[in-house]
Amino acid sequence: MRDLTPPRDTLDPIEVASRDEISALQLSRLKWSLAHAYDNVPFYRAQFDNHGVHPSDLHSLTDLAKFPFTVKSDLRDNYPFGMFAVPRDQITRIHASSGTTGKPTVVGYTANDIEMWSNMVARSMRASGTRPCDLVHIAYGYGLFTGGLGAHYGAEKLGCSVVPVSGGMTARQVTLIEDFRPTTIMVTPSYMLNLLEEFHRQGIDPRSTSLEVGIFGAEPWTNKMRSEVEAAFDMHAVDIYGLSEVMGPGVANECVETKDGLHIWEDNFYPEVIDPQTGEPVEDGEIGELVFTTLTKEGMPIIRYRTRDLTRLLPGTARSMRRMEKVTGRSDDMIILRGVNVFPTQIEEQVLTVDGLAPYYQIELVKDGQMDAMKVHVESLPEHGDGESQAVQAATLAHRIKEVVGVSAKVVVAVPGTVERSQGKARRVIDKRP
Repeated sequence: MRDLTPPRDTLDPIEVASRDEISALQLSRLKWSLAHAYDNVPFYRAQFDNHGVHPSDLHSLTDLAKFPFTVKSDLRDNYPFGMFAVPRDQITRIHASSGTTGKPTVVGYTANDIEMWSNMVARSMRASGTRPCDLVHIAYGYGLFTGGLGAHYGAEKLGCSVVPVSGGMTARQVTLIEDFRPTTIMVTPSYMLNLLEEFHRQGIDPRSTSLEVGIFGAEPWTNKMRSEVEAAFDMHAVDIYGLSEVMGPGVANECVETKDGLHIWEDNFYPEVIDPQTGEPVEDGEIGELVFTTLTKEGMPIIRYRTRDLTRLLPGTARSMRRMEKVTGRSDDMIILRGVNVFPTQIEEQVLTVDGLAPYYQIELVKDGQMDAMKVHVESLPEHGDGESQAVQAATLAHRIKEVVGVSAKVVVAVPGTVERSQGKARRVIDKRP
């Protein structure tokens, strides 16, 4: 892999500013954001008043802990436009979640918000090793999902050429990568594995492609998966983080020269990590639930949004801004199995350690009498698919899950192509418990 470290003189000055400079900017912008939300969003005015706080009570960054949290149900309760802080005719674009678990969460952006978002995605792409004039293959979904259009505008802002493929049609994606020869691909990590499988199916060596950078987001993934993808494609694989409630992709990103956690773009997003049970802030370096407050968003400011993502804050390295460790799971995706907390990424890590297994898996939760039980569905690689090999693979994986994760699981090893493939975000857990 080539060294794609961006030249220091191409960075935004705030990326390498001192912590004092960053903190002073955050405090100034945080005061504005709290006042903007209080003055223009009835929900926030009521929330602040009910908690006995006012924007004028913020004198330091630590004072933010006095203010109430925002949760996803608050956005649903104010559907569709109740969280907007500007008149609807000043909203340039609207995105929304799928709404598969109820009403969708709706987010709105002013023209300035779109400009800021584009700049943050461009900054993220540059940190990943993408350069102006590169050709970027975007396989995130377009439409109401923030991934496709967020990546698209950021790539154009950086000065790249964009191939807006969106998701699906895997064979066609491989053909376009072969024919157009992009240098960067932006895609979910689980779908990148689908593309890898399709390259093999078509008899194409993935290492022969033009791809140099993969920017993977929208779902948790492990460093083990990074190693697998980088080895398969001879490319850099970096993590991008975002969520529509806060902005979309580009809230934080890894730097290609270190790949040691995602630098949060703290000039626009103020991070906290809290104890998920008590809601109290924890010290940097301690694992907890990630909380974000927007500092510059006009259309829909968000105050202390509980992301449910579990991580910890670490000092800056390649940039001055703090890093968040790769997300280990979500507090609301957590599986509690016979008193043990389990995250899908823990299962993934073990799947990737077993020789002869493909990197596809799905967890099925069922009832075994009165007890909860877990089945892990995986599949063998084509050259390791005989019955004897599969029995060894199943026993090995079950043992490792028990030893490392701490739960018993029945492992089902099937033939290649059996486990459900992602067409975007992977469906990792199927809960069949009553």
